[in-house]
Amino acid sequence: MHLWFGPITILDMELFSSEKNREPIKLPLPDAEAIYYPSFFTLEESALYFEILNSKTPWQQDDIKLFGKTYPQPRLTALYGDDDKSYSYSGIEMLPKPFSKTLKEIKLKIEKVSEVKFTTVLLNLYRDGNDSNGWHSDDEKELGINPFIASVSFGTNRMFHLKHKQDKNLRYKLLLENGSLLLMKEATQHNWQHQLPKSKKIKESRINLTFRILKKPYN
Repeated sequence: MHLWFGPITILDMELFSSEKNREPIKLPLPDAEAIYYPSFFTLEESALYFEILNSKTPWQQDDIKLFGKTYPQPRLTALYGDDDKSYSYSGIEMLPKPFSKTLKEIKLKIEKVSEVKFTTVLLNLYRDGNDSNGWHSDDEKELGINPFIASVSFGTNRMFHLKHKQDKNLRYKLLLENGSLLLMKEATQHNWQHQLPKSKKIKESRINLTFRILKKPYN
């Protein structure tokens, strides 16, 4: 992982891997609280969950508007929840499907370590390095103030970028590994943005699950 401040001073921290470090790691992000678990799921679990989710999920590709033009979203998505309340982001409104047995199983494991109960999960399928997710925060009104986000990765490893909203020179890079879990809570979404950039080198797929809590009332 790398933390860098501006174009001149750079602090490189040793890259960790699931084989070297299986303990949770608190990321050194000012004005935030984020904890990374490199190997939350075993390789066997990760392979099984990837196969099930990849083949059984009713993936959809919505359109997004950028600078007045409409483009296909550069990834496939699906939404699941414990009620029928819709979830909106980037001008897209999604209606949830009921949690599957597999998603319930994954959710329960995450809830045990996070000690919170999630109501909704947004699935993203990045088919290869051409699929991406631009700079944003998970701060939609449905999530309330300082939302708790639990992000799970299955499949190929992808780089994850973060940048501070006020201090533009404060940025961070993290390799999200197969089977990993990233917990982002407290003021992380309020003070930081994140993205999953494109990469021409990546030919394999990654599935990302972001568990969240929809607040009630929603308005």
